[in-house]
Amino acid sequence: MASDAIMTFTDAAFDADVINSDQPVLVDFWAEWCGPCKMLTPTIEAIADDYAGRAKVGKMNIDDNREVATAHQIMSIPTVLIFKGGEVAKKIVGLQPKEQYAAAIDELL
Repeated sequence: MASDAIMTFTDAAFDADVINSDQPVLVDFWAEWCGPCKMLTPTIEAIADDYAGRAKVGKMNIDDNREVATAHQIMSIPTVLIFKGGEVAKKIVGLQPKEQYAAAIDELL
């Protein structure tokens, strides 16, 4: 991943990195074999750069981290969940334009 602002979320550290965050957190649920997920990566990188310091942005590979994906009923990918205060505040399913992700974060800042 090109952006240093993108985090990698895992089942083990999810509570610390996402649930207990004092900033909004965008989590992109993806998999290596998912074409639309790969198409979304540049958008997620741009969002990470745009919101650095104001929101956390990261990716979570569902093949490596099934626990959180199952708990949040991720049925199709890419799915983006945006958390605020430890709760899911927004859910965006499928490949969407950058503006939709930015607007969702803006509402929570």
